[in-house]
Amino acid sequence: MSTESGPSTSSIPDTQDDARPGVSRRGGDPTASNPLHRLTPEQIEEIGEAFQKIHDEVRADLGDRDATYIRSIIEFHRRLTALSRIVLMASRYPPAWLLGTTGLSVAKILENMEIGHNVLHGQWDWMNDPQIHSSTWDWDTASTAASWKHSHNYIHHTFTNIVGKDKDVGYEFMRIDPKQPWEPFFLLQPLLNVLVMVAFEWGVAIHDLDLEAIRKGKKDKRQLRDELKGIAGKAVRQIAKDYVLFPALSGKHWKKTLKANFTANIVRNVWANAIIFCGHFPDQAYTFTEEEVADETRGGWYVRQLIGAANIEGSDTFHLMSGNLSYQVEHHLFPDMPSSRYKEIAPKVKAVCEQYGLPYNTGPFLQQWLMVQRSILRLAFPGGQERPKPGAYVAPPEPPRERPTVPGVAGPVPAFP
Repeated sequence: MSTESGPSTSSIPDTQDDARPGVSRRGGDPTASNPLHRLTPEQIEEIGEAFQKIHDEVRADLGDRDATYIRSIIEFHRRLTALSRIVLMASRYPPAWLLGTTGLSVAKILENMEIGHNVLHGQWDWMNDPQIHSSTWDWDTASTAASWKHSHNYIHHTFTNIVGKDKDVGYEFMRIDPKQPWEPFFLLQPLLNVLVMVAFEWGVAIHDLDLEAIRKGKKDKRQLRDELKGIAGKAVRQIAKDYVLFPALSGKHWKKTLKANFTANIVRNVWANAIIFCGHFPDQAYTFTEEEVADETRGGWYVRQLIGAANIEGSDTFHLMSGNLSYQVEHHLFPDMPSSRYKEIAPKVKAVCEQYGLPYNTGPFLQQWLMVQRSILRLAFPGGQERPKPGAYVAPPEPPRERPTVPGVAGPVPAFP
């Protein structure tokens, strides 16, 4: 497993980890409910190899169509943003305000989800384009790129769903898993949940501060000062852009443009919160203790990513607007793979699940979202139990093929009689 120093664009453990002695001692209990414990060590490593093969095949196939995709999305986003800003200059007319605000909301969601999140993951670094690279990209949100790459790329994607290690499990102020000990503070989490929805970008901005370390006095003061300085600098730029510069360009109708920008940011925050929470906190997702993963191999890491995430079903437009994080399972298996490839590889991931009797967590948006809200409300109070988990994935039966018939002729007509 990686060390805790510095951000990483990919958290997939090095293949050499497989050579560590005794790394697959766990597992092999056919009566265990957790797939990680039910699989034999050999099966876990086979699964790791199967997923690594999927990763390597896509990696070897990356080329012009992928580069064209991300460049076209960025171009579309920039044109939509510019057009929305121009329309908002006439925001004194209600249709113009509504059209400009809708366009700006869509543009901010695209930039945040499909572009910013995925570029900062290093999914497009293979292009060697300095304009679309995780080392140079900055996104239209309050979080600095550097802090997000550490808290998300490294901490979350390395220690996914390990209670006490992955700070995305409750974000240090919510109890979303029964393994988390209850405290009276959690009674406030239904209210905090609403606040986090509308102010999500600001919560992400301070996420890497490590609130627990600050509370316990373990945070280095110089480091804390530097991080706060970075957050403040980014916050000033975001506020100046959305709430000073662009409203000023609208002249005497600046209040309407300011309201439009505020609305677009709220829409983007609520949407991003919903997609991310649905990818991690529905009933289907497993969480883990540090002891369970103490001797984890690369294969074990892949299995943990598989069963610790959950997909959201929807149309191609829905997947695009979610940044393809609706394919959260594929994203967690392959965080450095271009997001546009997740739909393509999903059948291969399902095939591995079916072969080894593993679940493939997925469900419609409303179902996943309501599960999350139920857990947040229930676990605000003491107690709580782990929700039932889905069984092994089984591919749906293929629909029967209809053979061509001719009116007046009994039965199907063979192509080559």
